[in-house]
Amino acid sequence: MFHLFHTQLPFIVNLLILLLSAKILGEVAERLGQPAMIGEVLAGVILGPSLFNIIPVVGDIKPIADLGVFLLIFMAGMEIEAEEIRNSIRGKNFWIALLGFLIPMGSGLLIGHLFHFSNIFTIFLGLCIAITALPVSIRILMDLGKLQTDVGRRIISAAIFNDIVSLMVLGVILDYNGASGNLKEVTFSILFTSGKVIFFIFFLVAAYRLIGISKKRVSTLNPKMEKFLHYLKGKESLFALVILFVLIFSSIAELLGLHFIVGAFFGAMLFPRTLFQKSEFEQVKHSTASFTMGFLAPIFFAIMGVQFDATALTNGLLLTVVLFASFLSKILGGYFGSRLAGFDNLKAITIGLGLNARGIMELVIANIALQKGFIDVPIFSILVVMALLTTLITPFLLKDAFIRIEKTGST
Repeated sequence: MFHLFHTQLPFIVNLLILLLSAKILGEVAERLGQPAMIGEVLAGVILGPSLFNIIPVVGDIKPIADLGVFLLIFMAGMEIEAEEIRNSIRGKNFWIALLGFLIPMGSGLLIGHLFHFSNIFTIFLGLCIAITALPVSIRILMDLGKLQTDVGRRIISAAIFNDIVSLMVLGVILDYNGASGNLKEVTFSILFTSGKVIFFIFFLVAAYRLIGISKKRVSTLNPKMEKFLHYLKGKESLFALVILFVLIFSSIAELLGLHFIVGAFFGAMLFPRTLFQKSEFEQVKHSTASFTMGFLAPIFFAIMGVQFDATALTNGLLLTVVLFASFLSKILGGYFGSRLAGFDNLKAITIGLGLNARGIMELVIANIALQKGFIDVPIFSILVVMALLTTLITPFLLKDAFIRIEKTGST
């Protein structure tokens, strides 16, 4: 709308403007009871082509944003124990996790088919609708004081499953390169990609088993690891070890054609934290959170806002359909899965509402799709609107649902 600058500002000035604006609006969002991410994205929208057009859409800041993605996924992985994956699909939890993913995914595929989108974009759309932002869900439930309730745990278990399946599907479609080839090439590409994914899964299972063995010997290994850390002269040695461990997984994922965030997530999740003092590992998490949430994450989300272009929202029908499908399908998926798991109507609806926040994870996937050229700016802008609205509205709906549950006398 407004073009205040016609020449590109120096990198450090762009960084200053982005970070300052993101932190100010993030603070405003927090004081209004919303995730800081909402304000940070809005800061980018204001500074981007939608309004003042101060910050360029691409430039030197992009590597910083990529590092922000890495550490955001790293933080999400550190919040999960490997055993929680088993719990997310064990027993009746399986229905909540499965239908909470398949019904939204199916709605995205249906929209893509009705609007005649390409196969790759259709899958991306399905993923963006199906995913649940685990960090956002955890934050909302913590704010409501419901994280440790039965309903809260089911929401988190299903969110873990959604994130893991979405990241694995993301890795497959990013590696898939036979969309325009003949049948033989397509078949070979699918088999080759599937083989690499299977190899990566075997690698994860092997790592999980080795770490499991180390946990059984923790009384022996823990003193040795502590002695090793004290032997190192460098500062923040444990932080460096954790980052190196995660980078190994990220590098293997990249070499296999999967996206680095797939490896980062599993690497952070599998890191053998019990081999070190709990206080030291908590310090690593604190250091990571301080650097990420204080600097890198605001830059990443602000860049998301800069890439958003309100003038590109010309397809009102598609925007309406995507928003309607994203809300309804996620609630229905959680509801039907919860009913099969034995929950009553009210708790089933509450679980569906709790799975509805996309936030961080959806924006990460949308950004990757834009960078890879699978979607254009108008579609990206629609996905940003979806992420913001679902994250903005979910806390209010979930709070009201928990109040209704409390009135019935159950938790």
